[in-house]
Amino acid sequence: MTGVAGMAGVTGATGVAGVAGVRSRTDTTDPGRTHTGHVAPTDPTDPAATARPAVHAASGKRLGASHPRQEGPADLRLVPPALAAWATAAVMLHTPPGLVTSTVIASLLLAGVLLTVRSRRTAPGPAVPGRARGRVRSRVSGAAVLLCVAAAAGSAGLHGADLRRGPVPELAREYASVTAEVELTADPRLSRPRAGGSHVVPTAVLIEADVRRVETARDGAEVATRAPVLMIVDARSARPVTRDDGQERARGPEGNSPWLGLLPSTRLRVEARLVPATAGGDRFAAVLRVRGTDGPKTVGEPSAPQRLAGRLRAGLRAATDGLPADARALLPGLVVGDTSRVTPELDEAFRETDLTHTLAVSGANFTILLALLLGPPGLAQYAERRGLASRLGLPLRTTALLGGALSLAFVVVCRPDPSVLRAAACGSVALLALATGRRRSLIPALATAVLLLVLYDPWLARSYGFLLSVLATGALLTLAPRWSTGLRRRGMPPRLAEALAAAGAAQAVCAPVVVVLSARVSLVAVPCNLLAEFALAPATVLGFLALATALPALSVAKALAWCASWPAEWIAWIARTGAALPGAGVDWPGGWAGAALLGALTLVLLPVGRRLLRHPWWCGACALLLVLLVVQPPPLTRAVTGWPPPGWRMVMCDVGQGDAMVLAAGEDTGVVVDAGPDPAPHAASFCGNRNHWNVVNHLTPTSAAWRSLGTRT
Repeated sequence: MTGVAGMAGVTGATGVAGVAGVRSRTDTTDPGRTHTGHVAPTDPTDPAATARPAVHAASGKRLGASHPRQEGPADLRLVPPALAAWATAAVMLHTPPGLVTSTVIASLLLAGVLLTVRSRRTAPGPAVPGRARGRVRSRVSGAAVLLCVAAAAGSAGLHGADLRRGPVPELAREYASVTAEVELTADPRLSRPRAGGSHVVPTAVLIEADVRRVETARDGAEVATRAPVLMIVDARSARPVTRDDGQERARGPEGNSPWLGLLPSTRLRVEARLVPATAGGDRFAAVLRVRGTDGPKTVGEPSAPQRLAGRLRAGLRAATDGLPADARALLPGLVVGDTSRVTPELDEAFRETDLTHTLAVSGANFTILLALLLGPPGLAQYAERRGLASRLGLPLRTTALLGGALSLAFVVVCRPDPSVLRAAACGSVALLALATGRRRSLIPALATAVLLLVLYDPWLARSYGFLLSVLATGALLTLAPRWSTGLRRRGMPPRLAEALAAAGAAQAVCAPVVVVLSARVSLVAVPCNLLAEFALAPATVLGFLALATALPALSVAKALAWCASWPAEWIAWIARTGAALPGAGVDWPGGWAGAALLGALTLVLLPVGRRLLRHPWWCGACALLLVLLVVQPPPLTRAVTGWPPPGWRMVMCDVGQGDAMVLAAGEDTGVVVDAGPDPAPHAASFCGNRNHWNVVNHLTPTSAAWRSLGTRT
């Protein structure tokens, strides 16, 4: 969770005048250079002058903060328009066109009325009193919200119309066979194997694409269109071929499918059957089930940026080929979000410990890149800033332009996932503020990013990944600083306080949404995120260096990848160890009702936790209780729940002449499986006595039927 707040790294604090008798001003020739001028000394008898500023007292350092920050009230003016646009886009995607048009017109008319009233009342004349100015601001804010609602409704209506217009939806309802020309919009991926009835559904290749031309087998007419579809290709249906870049990508026998080597923006011609989109098909007009067995037929090559991004990603995979299994799977995911090598077991471990954000490229990765370019966050706008740009002597505006180019390259290489788009948008807003010399604030930057992204792609308004990314970032910008300050006041080291506050704030805000998806609450998420956080930065930095050097010098990239494998292995070990704990998580009611219940419980526990911080002994007792609940030592578990524990499936019993295996066969009933032609009856009796079963049945590998050994009362 802590990784999603990467944009905290692209903002810094502005200098505050009057601290320690020094006043700072900005040079007009270079916004990054500051000059100092001495001010008149203050009266030492003045209590206000002798009192230590709160910003120094809260720093946790004896001499105070070296770069003091005194933040004013949070600027929340852009938050209501962003939330209104978000909600409108989520609702209007499947709304009939007439209602969308009415919403747009009504919002524009109301906004025009509010602005007209404002212009009439603020005509030249006497000064406007304070209360009247407040009413004017309220009308302007209301008009801004209505304009954003109109824009979001229009954008969502146009995107939603893509699912209904054109021949594709009608042909899907007829289950028609077609020949289509499609353009890929995302990387192909393998579906997870699952059971369907009495058989296992084979693994398939899933590809998101836009249908550009469609020709029906019925009349042969070719129609130009644009409709988003989901292509499903049997991973075993095509002959193995080598990718254009010579790299293998996926795992298992299905990994040889040539469909997995395709890049976004590639154009294909496929013969398939159109079927209606079902579960998870909100943003797809139909599903294309491809029947071809000769591999994809390419009619248009991918764009130059996508080809370069594909070569970079393939180079990173080549650099990690010789690493241990976990590092080989994780490192591409940590750097560019390539999870094609992550096994289902490792993915499940990351889900159990709420570490999946490390595999979904987020703001943490982008923050590290910007920190290398700009230097530490707190010094980003000063002449004393460090980083590569400062060492090269680049001014702030040039640095901001380089940061914008870096943002674009970041999105192309890592793919436009919701967390990537959110991080890049926040970073671009902050870089624009840096270039124009305006004061930067992350909450307006986050609100602006949400507003722009929802208007650009309204489907993000229904994305759980986007929701989790925004919630975690907002928690790290609002809750985490306050919690960190409180922990430092109680004697906790500053670095540990910041890490604990960030992990706790993100978990508290995101847990209700995670419950909707998994119906489970992780009890090890915060400690696992804390332990993984220390390895995330070195693994990401070394991984990006390996990515950059893979094409010109593969041997250097292999050495860097080997160095990055150590922190990557640590993260994998944390995930596997945390998921293996008996009490790693607890089941919770799913759906939004369960989310509301967990949110209410969190609101109740937060004040209780704040009071507990004043009593160290109670904090220690609660921490010990939580550890026992998660670890569940066997002696304690037997004393509390009895043996075998509830929900048992199999038990191994030491019967004095080896082991006997007992399988659950109903309530208070077990089946003893023992070796030998004629196992001693006392072995099964001993096993039954020890585990307090009423009925014990006996089975040997050589017997053909069950033999009842007795019923115990």
